[in-house]
Amino acid sequence: MTDAVGTPPTFRSDVTVELVRSAATDTDVIWAARVSTAGEQSLEAVQQDPEKSKGLINFLMRDRHGTPFEHNSMTFFISAPIFVFREFQRHRAGWSYNEESGRYRELQPVFYVPGAERKLVQQGRPGKYEFHEGTAKQHRTVAESMERAYRHAYTEYQEMLDAGVAREVARAVLPVGLFSSMYATCNARSLMHFLSLRTKDERAAVPSFPQREIEMVAELMEAQWEQLMPLTHAAFNAHGRVAP
Repeated sequence: MTDAVGTPPTFRSDVTVELVRSAATDTDVIWAARVSTAGEQSLEAVQQDPEKSKGLINFLMRDRHGTPFEHNSMTFFISAPIFVFREFQRHRAGWSYNEESGRYRELQPVFYVPGAERKLVQQGRPGKYEFHEGTAKQHRTVAESMERAYRHAYTEYQEMLDAGVAREVARAVLPVGLFSSMYATCNARSLMHFLSLRTKDERAAVPSFPQREIEMVAELMEAQWEQLMPLTHAAFNAHGRVAP
């Protein structure tokens, strides 16, 4: 089955994250911190090897002196289901977002279907949920039900567009499993706060239980940040993955 104009829907179980621009190094933390005691002499630290001040970065992280971790910037281009972005955009401090608009462009039929490794069975009460593996039958049910609903919704969307209905009206029929894309810009401090809540890690001093799909995005962002600021990333892990 295809949609109203013949374009077959695409079903994905992955997300993508691309680092498109960055001005973020461990050295940025050092000169920002040293202005407190050195004033204009802190400018000498701008070109400094950050390895020489690894202890300072750990001190700032341990004692939660957070502002030196804000003097940097990273912009990511993210492709994920809409329901992931609705969770993502609850993070407001230190973040800027621009997402593709269903008012101004025709949305493409790309939809999320969980992969075989996605745990499907939820047990427990709020705050104590545990997720367990689904059976082969459950996975088939999820895939078949989602694909059927997606195909129907996108066909109705196309029929409204073909009838001359505005995109901003027609989009209301589309589900949150539709893929969207956005730019997200942050600094290391705001990213650490995001990671502390949106990843599950045994090193975390405060446990978090994120939905798996936003954790997939977080893991990809963290891997790219680690390459930019390895000393800051190591200090974040060493001190319980708590944002300073």
